[in-house]
Amino acid sequence: MSQQAFNRHRRLRGSHSMRNLVRETKLSKEDLIYPLFVVEGQNYKKEVPSMPGVFHYSLDLLDDEIDQIITLGIESIILFGVPKHKDDVGTQAYAEEGIVQQAIRQVKANHPQLVVIADTCLCQYTDHGHCGVIQDGTIENDQSLSLLVKTAVSQARAGADVIAPSNMMDGFVASIRHGLDEAGFSNTPIMSYAVKYASAFYGPFRDAAHSTPQFGDRKTYQMDPANRMEALREARSDIQEGADFLIVKPALSYLDIMRDVKNESLLPVVAYNVSGEYSMIKAASANGWVDEKETVQEKLTSMKRAGADLIITYFAKDVANWINEDLERGRH
Repeated sequence: MSQQAFNRHRRLRGSHSMRNLVRETKLSKEDLIYPLFVVEGQNYKKEVPSMPGVFHYSLDLLDDEIDQIITLGIESIILFGVPKHKDDVGTQAYAEEGIVQQAIRQVKANHPQLVVIADTCLCQYTDHGHCGVIQDGTIENDQSLSLLVKTAVSQARAGADVIAPSNMMDGFVASIRHGLDEAGFSNTPIMSYAVKYASAFYGPFRDAAHSTPQFGDRKTYQMDPANRMEALREARSDIQEGADFLIVKPALSYLDIMRDVKNESLLPVVAYNVSGEYSMIKAASANGWVDEKETVQEKLTSMKRAGADLIITYFAKDVANWINEDLERGRH
């Protein structure tokens, strides 16, 4: 018998069960964090035009949505607020009766087991749409920090399990950590948007959050998409300042960065599968150009393979439902 001259890698791909047996990276419902947009008013549920399947919810309709999320087996949500009133310093971001603060209290009262993450920023609440205080046309870093601390503390006081600051001001993790500790919330973790690029993929989110900048852009505080080493500097700073999780945003075009951050840190890494990534697949699927389930699962698996421990995604309900369907089929 002649010696075999090649390896037979296909032996481990021969059946569905065999492929499952040796699969290196798996998605689970516990990986998923579902974003929700809450608005003021009554009996309000309206689809975001650029994000099919994503809705604004008034508080009186929020519980039904939360019930569905929990029934699917999703254990974590992140809340974004869209207030009626906006001003130049984002007062409603840290108001005790702000829309997010009300939503947090309501969700935790009715579903205490659900992990509620509060996005901590000013952009949805400012009339200029920027993530900080404006002075002479410039986004002021240090003045903004005090307002972000007030926002974080008000969210923790409302019952948020995790504070997720997304503003990209220098020193935001250190300031918020100090503020939370001083206010008696030393056990409240910070899920830092540690690496957040100035990305074109955010367009649909700004439609959903009504947070488009009214002048200029966010490139003086969000990162240049061309830079890799800068991401490591940002992540190292947040680790030193007391972050408990590190978010990389966006996810799909920055898988190399996600792997770098994972290699750099022992903290949980969170991929943010952003609105543009969501809407592109929804549009392509609606036109019959891609298989939505297969494409979404491949995309999210790539994020986990690149180093993500958790994934913030608008597809969370779909993925949870697909996982449940696959489990049910396996029982029969």
